[in-house]
Amino acid sequence: RALFAEYAAELADPEQRKLYEEEVAALERERGVEVRFVHPEAGYVLRTSQAGSRRCYLNVCSNPQVGAPQARPEPGGHRWPPPYSLAPGREELGRGGRPPPVYDVVFHPAALRLAARPPRFRRLLSDTALEAVERPPPVQLDRTNATVLRGTKSPPVPQAPVIRTPLPGGPP
Repeated sequence: RALFAEYAAELADPEQRKLYEEEVAALERERGVEVRFVHPEAGYVLRTSQAGSRRCYLNVCSNPQVGAPQARPEPGGHRWPPPYSLAPGREELGRGGRPPPVYDVVFHPAALRLAARPPRFRRLLSDTALEAVERPPPVQLDRTNATVLRGTKSPPVPQAPVIRTPLPGGPP
């Protein structure tokens, strides 16, 4: 127990976390890849279900390292494709039974500020988050019953996702 408590305290220490991130960044640089850690700020939470029966949560978070949303003119108006970063899904402890899957979708802080005002932009951000989770693996989410949990902010992400960018002249 003492070793586990020491390990947990070490993981929670900000200095140790910073050292870990610096070591990972140096290792990835040797491989020809630049790594930036994304530490999401709290946003809002979407509750929905996965495969029609299993409850599922999407944390809509923000970080300035993700691209800012920009309007693109189109016939009849503008198009707002907000860039995002999607962390791999994880399971968190729930109330009894199987833990529900949680997905973290990270947008630029400007996107969350825009979503706080007009409900149409919040809907756009929520739809983009749902599409992001459904896209790579075949995950079927219930879009019609997806609701924003009022008064609930997204909790901190236990492990910060990374953005990898190939360095020029590095190995393919």
